[in-house]
Amino acid sequence: MPLRLEIVTPERQAYADEVDAVVLPGSEGELGVLPHHAPLVSTLGAGELRIRKGGTEESFAIFGGFLQVRPDKVVVMAELADLASEIDLEAAREAQRAAQKALETGFSEGVDLSTARAALQQALIRIRVAERRHREGPRHRG
Repeated sequence: MPLRLEIVTPERQAYADEVDAVVLPGSEGELGVLPHHAPLVSTLGAGELRIRKGGTEESFAIFGGFLQVRPDKVVVMAELADLASEIDLEAAREAQRAAQKALETGFSEGVDLSTARAALQQALIRIRVAERRHREGPRHRG
């Protein structure tokens, strides 16, 4: 029996399909979900969400939110969710540079350091997810 996965953000539905398994960045570590998983509600951390379906694997960069697991369905309500293949690697690297510069000059220019740290974390996760996808290509399991 397949598992229905829905990933939604405040702006859009980022993903909706039947999957074999999903691995998520839970707030207390990585969490794997297969069909018939026990019901669960949890907060999400920031990191990589991996979807296994029909011998292939797709990834999203996920930032915060909540997770609801039912035996036949997983709903991910994330603040942000970027599909690895859609991440602009150069834009993510530029965001990393800008966030690092903001942190370096922060106190003297009144920069909100928590916002700069969050931007840096988001950029680093996007870079990691995108680089892994570019390095490995679409993953096929055999």
